[in-house]
Amino acid sequence: MKNTRYPNEVQFQVSGDYGLFSDPITRVGGERCSYQVPTYEALKGILASVYWKPTLIWYIDEVRVMEQIRTEVKGIRPIKYSGGNDLAYYTYLKHCRYQVRAHFEWNENRPELISDRNENKHHNVARRMIKKGGRRDVFLGTRECQGYVEPCEFGDGAGAYDDVPELSFGLMFHGFTYADEAYSEETKDQMTARFWYPVMKNGIIRFPRPEECPLHKPIRPMQMKLFGEDNGNFSGLKEFGEVE
Repeated sequence: MKNTRYPNEVQFQVSGDYGLFSDPITRVGGERCSYQVPTYEALKGILASVYWKPTLIWYIDEVRVMEQIRTEVKGIRPIKYSGGNDLAYYTYLKHCRYQVRAHFEWNENRPELISDRNENKHHNVARRMIKKGGRRDVFLGTRECQGYVEPCEFGDGAGAYDDVPELSFGLMFHGFTYADEAYSEETKDQMTARFWYPVMKNGIIRFPRPEECPLHKPIRPMQMKLFGEDNGNFSGLKEFGEVE
């Protein structure tokens, strides 16, 4: 790979006919309107669908917008929890294609999985899964927007905004910090929402690390999920004989 910043870096392209990257705090019901660009959390979710284990945390470094930002409004009949359905208008992004650069780091909140910290193994598996299109279904923000993943060289090809010096998007949702990925005493045993002010320069948005986001809002208390046979969950270690 060229321009590799981290030894375990991955580069891939994700594309789809439609995308809907909405603020999850305001998408409980009613109308939905997509952000103009994908969120950090959505891209992280795509990569987690490609390959993920509790041993590691994926960090999205940057995204390159390859197609012109277009929207399409659709009339949707979402199911109402009280029964029946209703008419709502969803605003989707159309003809989406993005190049993504990311890397993983060990989850220091999971010392019990230290024996699984084999960087070469996880990196090679992640790259193979990107070539195969992922282990699970990929979605561009929401389930009705099917996505497709394939390997690429970040920066190759012409992008729609390569010649646009700077484009700001205002306040935008960055992602959630779950208790499993806490990085401070404030985020420990909490679910926290992060916000930031993205700026696209020559078609590329560089994401800050979660702890570097300027705005953090605690949502609710949350405990870490426990993995392993003793907790009735699959860890991917003893079950496959990777540790005795």
